[in-house]
Amino acid sequence: MSKSTSTFICDSCGNTLSKWYGQCPNCQAWNSIKEIKIPSTQISSTTTASSLKPIPADKVKASQIVRISTDINEVNRVLGGGIVPGSLTLLAGPPGIGKSTLATQIALNLSQNQPILYLAGEENPPQIKIRLHRLTQKIPSSFLFSTDTNVSSLLNLETLSPKPALIIVDSIQTIHSPNLPSQPGSPAQIKQVTHILMQIAKTTLIPIIIIGHITKEGNIAGPKLLEHMVDTVIHFEGDQNHHYRILRAVKNRFGTTNEVGLFTMTSAGLKEIKNPLLLFSSQLKTPIPGAATSVIMEGERPILVEIQALVNPTTLNIPRRVAQGIPVNRLIMLSAIINRRLGLPIGNYDVFVNVTGGLNIHEPAADLAVALAIVSAYKQKPLPAKLALFGEVGLLGEVRPVPFSQRRDKEAKRLGLAQTLAVKPILLKTIVKTLFQ
Repeated sequence: MSKSTSTFICDSCGNTLSKWYGQCPNCQAWNSIKEIKIPSTQISSTTTASSLKPIPADKVKASQIVRISTDINEVNRVLGGGIVPGSLTLLAGPPGIGKSTLATQIALNLSQNQPILYLAGEENPPQIKIRLHRLTQKIPSSFLFSTDTNVSSLLNLETLSPKPALIIVDSIQTIHSPNLPSQPGSPAQIKQVTHILMQIAKTTLIPIIIIGHITKEGNIAGPKLLEHMVDTVIHFEGDQNHHYRILRAVKNRFGTTNEVGLFTMTSAGLKEIKNPLLLFSSQLKTPIPGAATSVIMEGERPILVEIQALVNPTTLNIPRRVAQGIPVNRLIMLSAIINRRLGLPIGNYDVFVNVTGGLNIHEPAADLAVALAIVSAYKQKPLPAKLALFGEVGLLGEVRPVPFSQRRDKEAKRLGLAQTLAVKPILLKTIVKTLFQ
């Protein structure tokens, strides 16, 4: 006769305990510990020993993994060439950023030739149909969707004929396991459901994409264990006030985490960005004082952006330093370097710097472009046309080379910028004299 054992799980953090506590030792939450009955059977020692059959590593035959192409180049780039069969991928992002739209477009592309199962826990069929019509006029019959939020229903995949080539779970916070008494979305439920999905993916070789939410702190909702269990974690980022979106891999067991995908949100769904310069520049044909073009790296991908500066006399005792798209402390430091090393009295001026398109730059390679944009605005002289700038500016006024200089230079010339500065150590004062003589 089968026996049952008890385990205790915290609804707040998903911590597993051997006995009940009034307060969780891990997250300090009160009255969050729930008892769960787990059936078990008596297993003999001989059965346990015979089931373990180690395989010598040199006897394993390495098979060529054929990735599944999503027909979206930017997604394939981030995943390392496509979806790996049997993989479990977590797609996370803030509300309204376009996670469901991206997942639906992937499903639509793959369902042209094979069945795709879309498990929707947040929408009903008419709502899903509205999104499908927004993305395409012809909906394939092999695009299958279900609103069943019981994860146990996926255990009967063998009864489906033909089996789906991809499963999308939207979202992990709405799926539940009937074996747990807690509500869907609790850490205990997310951990249990993810464990079941991982077993399904590994045994059936059907890749599964699960969509997760982001908290207001910017972390993936649910226990941290969720990110460790899945094979790939990709973040979908962007600014609600702009149309561009960035797909970034933060974990990838089957590829690099240095690639990013660029999209723009339109009324017909997400579109790939072929030329980032068209999105992150003002597209003015005549050079204007205060504008400079820089080449930054998003992962291993060079992106050309335009940096604009405005220098205005101030009536305040302390001049303002306002930065949009770069750290304000970086702007304060560059302003001090310009004032001290170049002898330009911008201490009596307010300095405003903006990165067009709403992109946020965190690497110091944009220092040179920011500094020269400020100098250009102060002198009211435009920088030469078709000039790309990248380099880190030190406190001594020197411009240092930055990583991937050759790749930045190649991308700038590919997009029509004939000249780049600076790929070798040089003084900022020397560059200013050459450009504004």
